[in-house]
Amino acid sequence: MKQPVLALASIGLYLAASALIAYRLFMRDREALPPRALALGTAFAGLILHTWLLYQTIFSSAGLNLAFFNAMSLASWTVIGSLLVPSINKPVENLGIVLLPIAALTILLDAIYPHIGFMGDNASWILKLHVLLSMLAYSLLTLASVQAILLAVQDYYLRKRQPGGFIRSLPPLMTMEALLFEMISVGFVLLTLALVSGFAFLDNMFAQHLVHKTVLSVFAWMVFGGLLLGRKLWGWRGRKAITWTLSGFILLLFAYFGSKMVLELILHIPI
Repeated sequence: MKQPVLALASIGLYLAASALIAYRLFMRDREALPPRALALGTAFAGLILHTWLLYQTIFSSAGLNLAFFNAMSLASWTVIGSLLVPSINKPVENLGIVLLPIAALTILLDAIYPHIGFMGDNASWILKLHVLLSMLAYSLLTLASVQAILLAVQDYYLRKRQPGGFIRSLPPLMTMEALLFEMISVGFVLLTLALVSGFAFLDNMFAQHLVHKTVLSVFAWMVFGGLLLGRKLWGWRGRKAITWTLSGFILLLFAYFGSKMVLELILHIPI
């Protein structure tokens, strides 16, 4: 199957899955809802086609093409995979309302604006491990940030004593919060390993144009670590947990994609 067809099919399935999840979430007539398995199956079908598309666009004899939009598409694939697999036995698929359209957008941008930025086959194994760990950490902390937004909406309506159909369809507040900290805990461990592996291959941070990425990543690590410590020692939760989660995610977002966008798309320096 050619890349444009794969891209369009994957985009269509992601958007259809997002619409099904939204319909299940907002529809008041609970008896007329489409089955949950249909929404998840559609999303998984999109993920499979997205996997095939990435294989064609990223892997080549010259190495891995991790140019800006390819990297965005790969990151969104990691996020969706990290969402769908736990959704089999945990009520987290509602995050797909936001994440599936974003993933569809990254596929579209990658198809419209193809770039080349190879990580050659001669790259060290520690560098490849660093990229893998970074992607996994980013995906889980992205899920945590969307979970935090959903938690904030749920908390707002419960405080206003207006638990409408949308709010009633969500898991209890304590369950939502437990899922949030579970995502953050695993993401923090992966981010720690990513930073350690990154420092292992970082010979000259300034010469490699990585100073901003490194500093912002360390700040993000400190924010997530501080949140977990505050949770353990002082029982932080609610709005404080939401604020810290979103602050850490914004730092992480600028650390990777902000610096990569400036270097590749504006300064034309591949990293």
